[in-house]
Amino acid sequence: MLNTDLMTPAERAAAIANGKGADRLPCNPNIANGVARVYGCKISEFNHNSKAIAEAQVATYRRFGCDSLRIFTDLFTWAEAMGATVMFPDDATADLAKPAISRVEDIKTLSPADPYKDGRLPVHLDAMKYLQELVKDEIKCAAGIVGPFTNAFFLFGVDEALKLIYKNPEALHKLCRISVETCKAYAKAVLDIGLTPTISDPMSSSTVVSPKVFREFSLPYLKELIDFIKAYNETKVVVHICGQTNRIWHDLADTGIGGISIDNVASLKDCKLAIGHRAKILGNVDPADIMYLGSPQAVRKKTLEGILDAYDSPKGYMVMSGCSLPVETPFENIQMMMDTVREVGYPVDPERVAGMLKQCRQ
Repeated sequence: MLNTDLMTPAERAAAIANGKGADRLPCNPNIANGVARVYGCKISEFNHNSKAIAEAQVATYRRFGCDSLRIFTDLFTWAEAMGATVMFPDDATADLAKPAISRVEDIKTLSPADPYKDGRLPVHLDAMKYLQELVKDEIKCAAGIVGPFTNAFFLFGVDEALKLIYKNPEALHKLCRISVETCKAYAKAVLDIGLTPTISDPMSSSTVVSPKVFREFSLPYLKELIDFIKAYNETKVVVHICGQTNRIWHDLADTGIGGISIDNVASLKDCKLAIGHRAKILGNVDPADIMYLGSPQAVRKKTLEGILDAYDSPKGYMVMSGCSLPVETPFENIQMMMDTVREVGYPVDPERVAGMLKQCRQ
């Protein structure tokens, strides 16, 4: 089964938001740079090519029928625009080669990036404009932004920035301060084009730093960014943080986010019970062991389990992978996630889904 949807993503979202029937739950496999495989190019071919970035997104949407398109190639675009060096493999995701600075005293040399001039930020902005031309109002389009705390680590180097938490907290705050100014400038440019910013903040994970460290160094700047976006255009932001996040769910909900995307190591059911009345829940099929390495039947099983756990979340639920999919994730596994959601339909009948799941387990 290919894309047999009866509604566009925009129509589906509007129907569900207004308490009406729809063809299915929203679903976003989060294919990330795997769109290059759908589009038929190397990843390096769209790192600096706005039309290729947009066209790869649209090709993926036409192929699978996912409910969200996002302009985002890697986590290092903002640090690069502020002076970091990024390496671009021929056919793999870009990676950090060298942070912007290596000494605390050089923090004063950093300045916020200009999204219209610096690094690849203008390429991404042009991709957003082109994407909108291609899909019009058919599907909601987003633009990824790395969180200020995470970007601070790429400006100074991950290992060295971790040391600052205890050795020089003032320096880390300075890095976060300049990072949030870059993030706000980029968010404004995104909103001016008409897309919705989404925030990815992997270094804020409780798998990486303690909730105490998160609350001291990340949360104030993350909230400032979210408040800026909300004040500028009343947009509700979706935040994704990798790894375990259960101890900071309430902190995130307190920022007024519109949705939280959780990793597969976290519990959809627990997240729904904790903050489902305050934010939409997105997630969380394992991107590696299930989507990349598993069978289509394993994908179907985990997708059904997630639906049963979270379909009744008060602020809504979107079926999604727990994080970006590996580039070589089999198409048949992505298709199975989409087909399973189509078969479930909307509104969700939990008894029917339980029966489908029982068949999967036999």
